[in-house]
Amino acid sequence: MPTSRLLWWGGIAAVTCGAVLCVVGWYGVSGERVTERQLPYLASATVPGSALLVVGAVLIAAGAVRTGGVRAEGGPAGPGDDPSDDDGSGTVRADVAPPPGPAGDGPSSDGPPLRVPGGTLAHRPDCPLVAGRPEVLPAGDAELEPCPVCEPWRP
Repeated sequence: MPTSRLLWWGGIAAVTCGAVLCVVGWYGVSGERVTERQLPYLASATVPGSALLVVGAVLIAAGAVRTGGVRAEGGPAGPGDDPSDDDGSGTVRADVAPPPGPAGDGPSSDGPPLRVPGGTLAHRPDCPLVAGRPEVLPAGDAELEPCPVCEPWRP
């Protein structure tokens, strides 16, 4: 998960820098009475600081989604969010399938990774995103990101 960690820390850094710039801009504006003398502080500190706050929030959210820290409904995942747990007693509900174990953790294959022409992801041969597609090619030495569905380089 190095990418999600990079997104997380990049987001924290962007939010921190944005907050500092907003404070500096506010401090500069508050010391000036004339509007014309306040504009440079707004343009050089407050507006970029606000943009960095938004960018940081997006990076943090992307890192959380990439690690599975956000439920599909949009809220943060918590300890009681396991749908297979009925009331915390450990009984499995009949209408919800249990989560897959280590053996059924997704597609697995011993073949070499594949890619779609012009694509940026490497896939296992039995990945549902490339299975049955005649145009797939061996990944070879191309610099590709791992597919989030089949995770071709997962041990």
